[in-house]
Amino acid sequence: MFNAELHYGYGHLIGCETERIMKNDINNIDVLGTLLAQIADLEAQAAAIKDDLKDAATAPGGSKTFEGSLFKATVIESNRSTIDWKRLAADLGITDEQLASYTKTSAVFSVKVTSR
Repeated sequence: MFNAELHYGYGHLIGCETERIMKNDINNIDVLGTLLAQIADLEAQAAAIKDDLKDAATAPGGSKTFEGSLFKATVIESNRSTIDWKRLAADLGITDEQLASYTKTSAVFSVKVTSR
């Protein structure tokens, strides 16, 4: 298990454990890639089942509740409202400079995994 304190800066991993991570944990990279691929497959399967349930629930006379041996699924319809900020800013005559003055920027780190 990785217990050393690491520092993140400029998008790169900095610290005494960097070499160990890069040289000794290649199997962990492969495990991560495999797990992410399995998760993607499972999420696709779950999405397909959810789509089937939504289709059945929205059909005329369709039930909104479905029961299995272990779990129960309920299809819930709700409305979501969003604001078109670009259009609102344009209608109010807000300039890009004014928008920028209210914009907060934060560093975000992510790990992208691709197959070879």
